[in-house]
Amino acid sequence: MQTKTRPPENKGHHKSSQARISLPVWWRAFRYHFVPSSFLPAILGGTVAWTQTGNIYRWFFFLVVLGVTLNHIALNMTDDYFDYRASVDQKKTVNPYAGGSGTLTSGEIKPRDMRFVFTSFYLLTMIIGLYLCVARTWWVLAFGLFGMASSYFYTAPPIRYGYRGFGEISQLVNFSLTIGLGAYVVQTVSFSREAFWVLLPLGLMMFAMIVINEIPDRKDDAAAGKNNLVVLLGAKKAVWIYAAAMITAYSVILFAPIFHLTSYWIYLALFTLPWSARASVILKRNISDMSRLAPANLLTIRAHNLTGILLIVAYLIEGIKNNHDLEPALFTAFVLAFFYIPAAISLFFKNPDKK
Repeated sequence: MQTKTRPPENKGHHKSSQARISLPVWWRAFRYHFVPSSFLPAILGGTVAWTQTGNIYRWFFFLVVLGVTLNHIALNMTDDYFDYRASVDQKKTVNPYAGGSGTLTSGEIKPRDMRFVFTSFYLLTMIIGLYLCVARTWWVLAFGLFGMASSYFYTAPPIRYGYRGFGEISQLVNFSLTIGLGAYVVQTVSFSREAFWVLLPLGLMMFAMIVINEIPDRKDDAAAGKNNLVVLLGAKKAVWIYAAAMITAYSVILFAPIFHLTSYWIYLALFTLPWSARASVILKRNISDMSRLAPANLLTIRAHNLTGILLIVAYLIEGIKNNHDLEPALFTAFVLAFFYIPAAISLFFKNPDKK
């Protein structure tokens, strides 16, 4: 199927147009409620490093979290921009957790303005990455280039691998191992099997989050040639893929301490299991009614986020128990609160049962 594309935009008479767009509109374009899936593994990776070594490089820790946050916001706007150019997500969605931000289709933001902002954010991310390369290790270059290329070419031509059924696997890898292990390497200039296993559940949950977010858009995506896993396999199989990813994530959390891969404190993360189970039930019952899927989307985001937070808390407890200094734990908690509270406002002060 041939994908429809939009004609080139008129580039005249657009000086300072970014400044005329209100901050709430840009905030919607950022889709910040999805951004914790980047900075939570970054904070977790750095926290695992502190727990193991007793050392934390606070400035580098903060820069990693800031860099992945900027990169994810740029990714969200890149997806919006290229989906808009390919005539994807044109209809107003009844599910606020699926589709794009709607700021391009509504005309609130011009494509050239969004392109300017996400390009600027990518450049800032690159500057942070290059600084960390020089200050810490050139491994940052490998992690950074892979992560940024994955973000940009998710929907950008000529690769557009998110249109070819590889986007979900990329999210699994990048939003756990690439970000989390990268943060760990910045702190220790080494790798860790323990960090690998404790980060993996976040990637599996991110995979499930992408799948459930694609289900309401499956018809529009198919019409525009966006052949993601849900389009390729169908909605019914997607329900089972979602459940399998969630079960695998909790299984890793359950068995990792048993096989002496990490401490039993990570069992705190199992408290999110009821949210995930409830989301699975809602998804299975309402697979044909897009208006009723929003609670399942929200519960999935909540389960992912709180799982990441509880894993961080588990390692903070373990670090303090290992007689490490309390101040780094307080610093980590401050960074977590600073970046997460803006997302928490929209994620935890909404009724998940609201249709």
